[in-house]
Amino acid sequence: MKQFLIVFLGGGLGSAMRYWVSKTLNPYFSSFFLGTFTVNILGCILIGFIMGLSLKTNLLSQNQILLLVTGFCGGFTTFSAFAMESNLLVKDSNLLHFIFYTLTSIAVGVLSVTIGLWISKML
Repeated sequence: MKQFLIVFLGGGLGSAMRYWVSKTLNPYFSSFFLGTFTVNILGCILIGFIMGLSLKTNLLSQNQILLLVTGFCGGFTTFSAFAMESNLLVKDSNLLHFIFYTLTSIAVGVLSVTIGLWISKML
């Protein structure tokens, strides 16, 4: 039950942060969801860094990893919102923006996890 509550707390904090970043950044571009893109990329860097650090050192406990990775990063990043926004671009016949948004999100997301892992190795 303790681990459930740890994930619950981290997920709530991550979701609240995602909401704030999305509401702050999304209005600046009508055909590119900058807020969702930003949280997904930051989340990828963060999850790569945390996992890399935990694999390299014993600095984080299992509960801290649950709080930060499963909870916070799981609540902060949002593939479901990304998929819905991509669907809206297709529905609005905005295919060029759909292709750019989808490919950029995936490519930069994978690169960001790699960067997070690399940063953790540098410490």
